[in-house]
Amino acid sequence: MPRETRFAALFTICFGVALLVLTGCSSSPGIHDRPVPFSIERQEATLDYIAEHYDKHPPDISIEPTIIVLHWTAIPDLAGSFEAFEPEQLPGSRPDLADAGQVNVSIQFLVDRDGTIYRLMPETWMARHTIGLNYNSIGVENVGGADSVDNMTDAQIEANIHLVRYLAKKYTSIDYLIGHSEYREFEGHPLWLELDDSYRTDKVDPGDRFMTAVRKAVAHLDLKGPKEIRAERLLE
Repeated sequence: MPRETRFAALFTICFGVALLVLTGCSSSPGIHDRPVPFSIERQEATLDYIAEHYDKHPPDISIEPTIIVLHWTAIPDLAGSFEAFEPEQLPGSRPDLADAGQVNVSIQFLVDRDGTIYRLMPETWMARHTIGLNYNSIGVENVGGADSVDNMTDAQIEANIHLVRYLAKKYTSIDYLIGHSEYREFEGHPLWLELDDSYRTDKVDPGDRFMTAVRKAVAHLDLKGPKEIRAERLLE
């Protein structure tokens, strides 16, 4: 069966399942579904990204998450943050990412300044948000952080704590919690998949204050961070 025909059939099945998942999860406290467009074309481009950067050739864009990655958008408001993820192709304003393919950046969750949580896509579809780790992570973006200034709110911290607890309970495969600025700790680790050694970006989000607060509140979950990741790398 040609890839396009096979993928169209799989898309129909997966999209239906995803809608059921979203509907079933809509009763989760504080989570509101606001999906961005994710057409067959965007999913095909995601599969191309997976093949080029990870040398994997799955039938669809489903993932088994093992990592939660927390971010900030570097955009001051919800509307602008949502618009950044809405286009299916990478805008021309992102030359820093263009060499990695044309599929736009995406994220599973977006948290507004007041702590409102929006789910932008199915939780276990691959989003493009963290170099080397997209295929095994769920990402959470927080509105704010423009000019690399930590202006995350207490409400956002509480919302992220809620999300980490929710995701860790729902997906027992999740073992790690990192901030975007910590993603390169995984280089040389078995979970690191990026094949292009020249494709890296420097990140500072969501800041030490934010990560310290979230980690303290979810310490009972025993999720691994940079210290544990470094130790695991040394064992390889």
